[in-house]
Amino acid sequence: MNKSDLIDHIAQKSDLSKAAATRALASVLEAVTKTLKKGGTVSLVGFGSFGVTKRKARAGRNPSTGAAIKIKASKVVRFRPGKGLKDALN
Repeated sequence: MNKSDLIDHIAQKSDLSKAAATRALASVLEAVTKTLKKGGTVSLVGFGSFGVTKRKARAGRNPSTGAAIKIKASKVVRFRPGKGLKDALN
């Protein structure tokens, strides 16, 4: 499922126009992004939680040359599925 499929699904299930569904999805994604940028977490009960973790700097290898490289420290988004999502998949 891609973004346009998700917009179609939202529009159909919530009786909204595609334009309104697009704005609603954009608003949700914007809110999640802003919260994660501030270092917060987004918890959707029954679905899961989005959070930010720090990844330490580490050594790596260039796959084409095999040369050792240094990979900088970075922040990554982590998703933990909730019980409802886990139960739906199993």
